[in-house]
Amino acid sequence: MRHDTDRLLPSEAVTSLDAHLAAGGGAGLERALELGGDAVIAEIEAAGLRGRGGAGFPTATKWRGVRDTARAGGARLTLVANAAEGEPGTYKDRTLLEVQPYAFLEGVCIALHASGADYAVVGIKEKFTTPLARLTAALQEVVAAGWSHADRIRIVPGPDEYLFGEESAMLEVIEGDLPMPRIVKPYELGLGATTASPNPTIVNNVETLSHAARILANGADWFRQAGTQASPGTMVFTVVGDVANPGVYELALGTSLRTLLEDIAGAEDVKAVYSGVSNAVITPSMLDTPLCFDAMSDAGSGLGSGGFVVYDSSRHIADVLSVLVRFLAVESCGQCNACKLGNTAMSESLQRVQAGEADDIELDTIAETVSGVTDQNRCYLPVGSQLLVGSTMQAFAEELTSTVRERRSTPADLPTPLIESIDADTGEVTYDPRYHLKQLDWSYADQDPAAERLRAIRRT
Repeated sequence: MRHDTDRLLPSEAVTSLDAHLAAGGGAGLERALELGGDAVIAEIEAAGLRGRGGAGFPTATKWRGVRDTARAGGARLTLVANAAEGEPGTYKDRTLLEVQPYAFLEGVCIALHASGADYAVVGIKEKFTTPLARLTAALQEVVAAGWSHADRIRIVPGPDEYLFGEESAMLEVIEGDLPMPRIVKPYELGLGATTASPNPTIVNNVETLSHAARILANGADWFRQAGTQASPGTMVFTVVGDVANPGVYELALGTSLRTLLEDIAGAEDVKAVYSGVSNAVITPSMLDTPLCFDAMSDAGSGLGSGGFVVYDSSRHIADVLSVLVRFLAVESCGQCNACKLGNTAMSESLQRVQAGEADDIELDTIAETVSGVTDQNRCYLPVGSQLLVGSTMQAFAEELTSTVRERRSTPADLPTPLIESIDADTGEVTYDPRYHLKQLDWSYADQDPAAERLRAIRRT
């Protein structure tokens, strides 16, 4: 774990409220209570804080807009903190909850105060046992200490599904249902909404709220000492895959992607990089792109939630693409036929490519399928699929074409890069050991059907 400053990632884990207070914690909430809601939002706006969950939307604009919508309609306002973190290659929010849960909770209290929300819910996967335990214990401490608004925070453990992290699907889980994305977004139709009251909801991720506490403690000008004009501050990044030093790193926004991947994470041979499964592939020609929201978008990809999976030239691109598309096929909720059926069809086609049994039109079929996978989409999953598949097929067209024409099988030996843990001392990365058994209906098989099929094909 490396950080340019101690803004979010402390040199040692903060294991008690007393330690948090001794290091200056609590000052952000104290100042927020003195300023009042409007002034707090103005400070967040001056700092230029943008959401760290993927979209990079201005935090102050969200808080003010949803608050004003609720006030205008006389509706209840709620706050949801998204700690589900299901994006492949990402491990930052769990790290923050393990090493500094008090700053996050301070940020939640500040957001409750600034927005006037009635209560806050933290949605977190039940399987995140250590972060969940640290968060639960910290919440008990701050409530016992009498922190303003802390008694209106509750924690809701949820399922191990990718879409639990989709903001509208998280509301469904909090309300006791499956993680099925809604057509109407939380700022329009929130928790406990009825036909009479839409109850709009603010949704922020763990890192965003943790930054809010430091901004209120130190001021907007301090926050802008790092980063760029359009993307101020620092961001917490995860790097895994074919690198010498996988881990979680806090860097100033605007630092080059090359610095993160090569100089810090130790990548020596970059073939393809993926910032989760919601953006276009990153190729070596893009490594000098600054790590900021607009520059990454202008370069043709995206910053995402700051998690990067690196593949070197020893990896066959069909294996990389197959693993990522199978993840999308499995995690699609099935409410949109084009998404579930399209991603499943592409996954099956890619398995045929891996097995060396694809015909000449297989790649054309994938390209045709991905063009319609977003039809009537409820959430961003199929959009991410379209970007990921389309860009990868374009960037590595020659490799894919020659593999199909020569009927070559590929190693098919890559794990799904869903991080189970990263050892802070050794950097050892453990991926979900059972994910290869997960099926399209979200149940788990006794053995991997895809692997069995590939073995059978290769025996014939």
